[in-house]
Amino acid sequence: MSAAASRASSIRARAAALSWLALDIDGTLTDAHIYIGPGGEAMKAFNVRDGLGLALLREAGIGLAIITARQSAIVELRAAELRIDEVLQGVSDKGAALRDLARRKGVDLSRVGFVGDDWTDLPAMAIAGFAASVADGDAEVRARSHWVSHESAGRGAIRELAAFVLRARGQYDDLLARRLGG
Repeated sequence: MSAAASRASSIRARAAALSWLALDIDGTLTDAHIYIGPGGEAMKAFNVRDGLGLALLREAGIGLAIITARQSAIVELRAAELRIDEVLQGVSDKGAALRDLARRKGVDLSRVGFVGDDWTDLPAMAIAGFAASVADGDAEVRARSHWVSHESAGRGAIRELAAFVLRARGQYDDLLARRLGG
């Protein structure tokens, strides 16, 4: 087996082992733009395909968490719509937050993934069993990721990630068949 094939196999194994997936928000689930009006944060744009990808991961038995440095009512609303299990906002140390999440859920960090896009995400990515980033994430973050999307943040990157994880777990075809009525 070539080195590239061995690496790809290792990355699929990491994805297949996931019990929990935690995500940053700005720059992963959104395009990293923050619209601020006179009253504060006014808007964030979320991709509905990314939302379905998260729903499919949840349906496959993967717990979902948001770990973000910002505090936002918009994130609370979107997380509630998507039925995200854990929403941790205003987090200054994402590595410590991820470690605490794994401890509280009784899951080894090797079975926890983290999706990030910028330097503040690196501590969580460094301890996660599966570290992912988006095509337009910072170069240093992409270089330290096990998996990087082809799609940009807020433009289907998380849906792409969900498909990769579900295929690695052997659940993609079953979930698709359910949607087709089979």
